[in-house]
Amino acid sequence: MSNEWWKKEIAYQIYPKSFKDSNGDGIGDLRGIIEKLDYLKDLGVTLLWLCPIYKSPMDDNGYDISDYYDINPEFGTMADLEELIEKAKVKGIKIIMDLVINHSSDEHAWFQEALKDPNSPYHDYYIFKSSKDGKEPNNWRSVFGGSVWQKVEGRDEYYFHAFSKKQPDLNWENPTLRQELYKMINWWLDKGIAGFRVDAINFIKKDQRYLDGPVDGQDGLSACFDFARNQPGIEVFFDELKKETFEKHNCMTVAEAVGVQYKDLGIFIGEQGCFSMMFDFNYCNFDISEDEEWFKRNDWTVKQFKELLFTSQREVQKLGWIASFLENHDQPRAIDKFVLDKKNHNYYSQTMLAGMFFNLRGTPFIYQGEEIGMENFERESIDEFDDIGSHGQYQRALEEGFTKEEAMHFLNLRSRDNTRTPMQWDSSEYAGFSNHEPWLKMTGSQDKINVESQFNDPNSIYSFYKKMISIRKQEDILVYGDFKEVNTVDDVIGYKRTYQGQEIICLCNFTNTEQPIPETQGNILLDNYNNYNPTTLKPYQFIMIKK
Repeated sequence: MSNEWWKKEIAYQIYPKSFKDSNGDGIGDLRGIIEKLDYLKDLGVTLLWLCPIYKSPMDDNGYDISDYYDINPEFGTMADLEELIEKAKVKGIKIIMDLVINHSSDEHAWFQEALKDPNSPYHDYYIFKSSKDGKEPNNWRSVFGGSVWQKVEGRDEYYFHAFSKKQPDLNWENPTLRQELYKMINWWLDKGIAGFRVDAINFIKKDQRYLDGPVDGQDGLSACFDFARNQPGIEVFFDELKKETFEKHNCMTVAEAVGVQYKDLGIFIGEQGCFSMMFDFNYCNFDISEDEEWFKRNDWTVKQFKELLFTSQREVQKLGWIASFLENHDQPRAIDKFVLDKKNHNYYSQTMLAGMFFNLRGTPFIYQGEEIGMENFERESIDEFDDIGSHGQYQRALEEGFTKEEAMHFLNLRSRDNTRTPMQWDSSEYAGFSNHEPWLKMTGSQDKINVESQFNDPNSIYSFYKKMISIRKQEDILVYGDFKEVNTVDDVIGYKRTYQGQEIICLCNFTNTEQPIPETQGNILLDNYNNYNPTTLKPYQFIMIKK
């Protein structure tokens, strides 16, 4: 087992807009993150992933970049970022940035030039097509709903956007464009960041035939995924990207790549892969349909989830590394996804989920607020949602015949806004996030769930995370150990990590009733009940035993 530095990291994802507001405008910023570095160090974090802070009109909260070399003023300045990198380094914390290179903002200078002059070299930085029979070039649906094509005013031409119409896709078939991106990536790595989380990277190759797809909705469109994601030949782009950038630096890269089949993992991770690791959504999106439309809900069982999780661990282990996670900025709060009955939202269910994910083989990623057990909100109107994806899903649900009430129910369960609500530092009106009304409505649960009340409580969710992190730092088994499943009843997830003749066993009860387990003895490293029976798990009990 090669011991790359990034295997040992404890990563923490920050959504800057919602983490800490330092200047009282209701929007989180870089100086707010600097203020909280001691908190992150106390927790045991060694690496921060910052969601996009680049210059942006914020149509998709920064994933629409208008200048890759500048900071959006609402987050601060380049000097603030440089100070954050240096101060974090002193505390033993590295910084990785979000890298968004499938698309730019429509307000990027390149795209503005492309619109101005169809003969400009920048026109070929994007994907433009003529109309077909006076309509869009094909019938593909964008990820956020509606056609992937947007008409260019005054010309018989459309541009392609897999996401929002304000996020035109970059044309990776153009070698000049690719070199521009590599130059930018190397500029950031030379600045002293430790690497990147790479956004939507498996969208960079499109099916160049641009043929119509089978209609799959009442809107008469066809989901773009089969034509604009995970396309044959993408590995050529990946090889060049790695050679021109990542390989030149001892950096860490984590790919966001939804819908990747395990047979194709080798182009993403492992010896020949482009990235250090990736997020695997094959087990994460167990509760929604394969075409990733939130309003099509899946019923699921613990057994089914367990099979998905174990398959992921087994397949990744064959050739590379993974980034383990429960939550991120595109997911709801984990407790609301895994435990639908709110009566069972408690210290035990929260810490059981934490123990289940954190000790898998891979680099663990904690999302802000997860370490204190933040929960979903309950919104009553679509007008209360900021997320562009939520508005698209709401419209799709209505088109497919659901009522407004049903559509709202789906959003409250799965909207991306759920994890984007302000971080709850204390129980005050704006939860210590700001002294001004925040940019996004809060969950309203800060009186019960906040950092201040948990920080010094040895029996809090925060303290459980802190213990878990400390154990991982002390136990090489949890970093380098192989993953093996433990045979248990359906409603218990059991696995072990083995390394150099030692093993650590994790057992997780996913129900609110007692469950039998194979008799297990050894040194108890962690138990969310502090009361272990070697043959039975209490409701939502998590146990970690070293043998």
